[in-house]
Amino acid sequence: MKGINKLQAKWGVGPVQFWFIILTFALGGSLSGRLTSFLLKLVFLEKNWAFWVAYPVFLTIIWPFSVIFVSFLTGQFSFFKGYLSRMGSKLLGRVSEGEIMGSNTANANGPIHVAIFASGAGTNAKKIIEYFHHHNRIKISLIVCNVPGAGVLDIAKENGIPTLIINKTEFASNGYVESLRNAGIHFIVLAGFLWKLPPVLVKAFEKTVGNAKGIINIHPALLPNYGGKGMYGAKVHEAVMAAGEKQSGITIHWVNEQYDDGAIIFQANCSIEEGETPTSLAQKIHALEHAHFAPTIEKLLK
Repeated sequence: MKGINKLQAKWGVGPVQFWFIILTFALGGSLSGRLTSFLLKLVFLEKNWAFWVAYPVFLTIIWPFSVIFVSFLTGQFSFFKGYLSRMGSKLLGRVSEGEIMGSNTANANGPIHVAIFASGAGTNAKKIIEYFHHHNRIKISLIVCNVPGAGVLDIAKENGIPTLIINKTEFASNGYVESLRNAGIHFIVLAGFLWKLPPVLVKAFEKTVGNAKGIINIHPALLPNYGGKGMYGAKVHEAVMAAGEKQSGITIHWVNEQYDDGAIIFQANCSIEEGETPTSLAQKIHALEHAHFAPTIEKLLK
């Protein structure tokens, strides 16, 4: 049991996905063994010494293709794509073990793969997806959600974007860093994601704009005011209104290990008119978010 838990932590996956991965390994191994035997029988006709010399060579060549094929059927293609890529690089001696496990930098000639973390309806996520739908450099490649049945998952499905459902215990433990690496993620956008990020995830994506690493968040107020634990959504607008503020706005900022504490990247404000309500203020804030979040992401990743 300890071995299973250790593997789950290393791969950054939940119990259900773990057993789908194990199933993929098993079926992929069985398929590669059968294909190898079939092909070698066509060549050698019988299981002689040459057959057994060639067997491990052919098996090694065929196994990755078999596993990738099975991963389509089990829904684990993203995991095995990243897993086999890193293992191949390691075997070829292109990078060290530490570089393989720690790399999430973008290739200069390839797309920058972005993961959006969201907990609710996903209105910001939808706007971001639409903005980058035909982009030649930036691709929304994964939606990460902590609420099964959340509206953002339907948006992901409509747009053919893979999803990752996470649970709090494993998120706090390993940040699902391995799953993000397996999906080839270079950059993370928090769009209405309500959990505090664990240090392991923040460290894995420490801010370095030049090679696409980093995590950013959008907050529905003008930080440093009206931020921190428990300040999200309607609670923020209610606090702003209760304080008698004359303006509010949005803040896009880098993410660190504290709530709403990272360096500010961009702010936009709106006036609070007489007779304003938290609901009407929320509508103004949503308009600012939809207008500025995606373009700001684009500027950062250029």
